[in-house]
Amino acid sequence: MPFGFARFILSGFLKLLRPARAAVPFAIIVSEGLALAQDAAATPPPSLNTGDTAWVLASTALVMLMTPGLAFFYAGMVRKKNVLSSCMHSFVALAVIGVQWMIYGYTLSFGTGNAFIGDFSQFLLFGMNSDSLNTTIPTYVYMWFQGMFAIITPALISGSIAERMKFSAYVLFLALWATIVYDPVAHWVWGGGWLQKLGALDFAGGTVVHFSSGVSALAMAIILGKRLGYPHEAFIPHNLSMTLLGAALLWFGWFGYNSGSALAANGLAGLAFCTTMTASAAAAFSWMMMEWIFHKKPSALGIASGLVAGLVVITPAAGYVTPAWSLVMGLMGGIVCYYGVRIKLRLHFDDSLDVVGVHGVGGAFGAICTGIFASIGGTGWLYGDIAQFGKQVLGVAATGGYAFIMTYIIAVVIDKTVGLRVDPEEETIGLDRELHGEVGYTF
Repeated sequence: MPFGFARFILSGFLKLLRPARAAVPFAIIVSEGLALAQDAAATPPPSLNTGDTAWVLASTALVMLMTPGLAFFYAGMVRKKNVLSSCMHSFVALAVIGVQWMIYGYTLSFGTGNAFIGDFSQFLLFGMNSDSLNTTIPTYVYMWFQGMFAIITPALISGSIAERMKFSAYVLFLALWATIVYDPVAHWVWGGGWLQKLGALDFAGGTVVHFSSGVSALAMAIILGKRLGYPHEAFIPHNLSMTLLGAALLWFGWFGYNSGSALAANGLAGLAFCTTMTASAAAAFSWMMMEWIFHKKPSALGIASGLVAGLVVITPAAGYVTPAWSLVMGLMGGIVCYYGVRIKLRLHFDDSLDVVGVHGVGGAFGAICTGIFASIGGTGWLYGDIAQFGKQVLGVAATGGYAFIMTYIIAVVIDKTVGLRVDPEEETIGLDRELHGEVGYTF
């Protein structure tokens, strides 16, 4: 007698021994046991799906492209004496986190572990081979798809520290922040941690990536202090054409970012693609209209900022809301983030490239809206589940509090050891020449 069948028969006898409202005939117990055993035998083990694999491979490459895209986006907004320094912040993240993720970042994020952090069961990817699967795709592919998220997240923070942070301190910051902040938060939300078990929704990284980086950017801006001359001098972007190129690459890559998070070439990926395009276009439009109304001239930087804001806002909700609600979220998100970038003027901190206003404010807004408008794969407040709204708020509060405190501690430790900020003379001359021995333009 097969073991599975024997187990079901035994469980049936145990049911007979318990008090019950009515006696259960033995024949029914046997038939139910047979049915369950047949269902278990009929369920095939996970198998490789070539279509899903091809889509996630392409999505992984698209998400990787976002980090160089971010380099262009940020570099165009700094002064020309710091263009290469700004690009280096993104490219070095590919190198540092690329190594950290493969060695131990992935296992801390997605290893079994406990409710707060993964274990070292997959250190150096031990136990993984070309036949290992995560659902229907190779685990190697899944590992690097998630790795591209881990790479771009600390690179986003570099926008708040542009033009004044030591490169050596930044490299150390990348490794520490990824280990202490990103890996635990990713485990909480996606790796079987406490927020995932609670039921908090984050389809592609609203809290894990954008809100955590935005809050961390605030901590870094406070610790580093303002750039020399800020806010009295004009800090004019030196090449907005470069920024628009970066925005285009981010927009293009974001379809892999959100749609790829379905981990399959299916209808859910199609939904995420649709909501991503809708929300980003809507936010670009609403930000443009805000500038047109209040400043009489719509700007290229404004529409670029708006489309990124829309992408941030829809990221946690991409696979959970209908296209109609993504339109609403995008329109509102453009306006919310338009005012979000003005927080620094009120609170008097120097967030060089508006990471706090776009990624921090946009990430929180999108995560909370997910708890209101979700109707696919989850039920939001508007559809009768107010508890989901509470879970989203809790996720935002926990992620934000943890990221801010840990980032602040990391920054203080680095400042007391190698130092965070360049010398005033180096800042005045420019970080390209002083830290990297080269310049972006020679004509």
